[in-house]
Amino acid sequence: MRRRFVIEAVMVATYGQLLVPSRPVDFVLPYSTVLELYDMKDGVEPIMDDPDDDAHVKRKIAELIDFFEDPLNRKKIERALQVPWRESSPLLLNERVQFTIVHSVDNAQYGEYFDPVETEILLTAMKFDIPLLSDQFDFQDRLIEAEIPVQIFDIEDYDFAVEEDMNASDWETSRDL
Repeated sequence: MRRRFVIEAVMVATYGQLLVPSRPVDFVLPYSTVLELYDMKDGVEPIMDDPDDDAHVKRKIAELIDFFEDPLNRKKIERALQVPWRESSPLLLNERVQFTIVHSVDNAQYGEYFDPVETEILLTAMKFDIPLLSDQFDFQDRLIEAEIPVQIFDIEDYDFAVEEDMNASDWETSRDL
């Protein structure tokens, strides 16, 4: 069974280890995070502090954009964009990694705590009951402070998260014990 995670598209390009999981993984990407890739690829602002790392990540972003623009993948994405909250058919990167694009819609429900992309990420996780993967400690802290009912894993705990089979309701039950 594939382990599913909601994640920002740029994190997939930034953290290469995400693409070599120990078991099959489905990365669920809100479409707005895919659009951010274009801005990051062409932007003058560095993504990484080290110029060599920045150039490497920008190349990976370009490769990911090319993957999403492949005619078959593009068609799957366009179908998902016709209806809010529709998931695309799986976009297969390799035998262990696939992407699902979601036409998420920011409803400003958490607007005072989170920016629009963060809101779409957390709403996607809530709607599909899928854990989040993030490297942003501030975002993780705000999720906890706002008592948002989502399971979140730090990117450093990715290997554990892939092996872990608990869903959000399991965490609720285990906390009550």
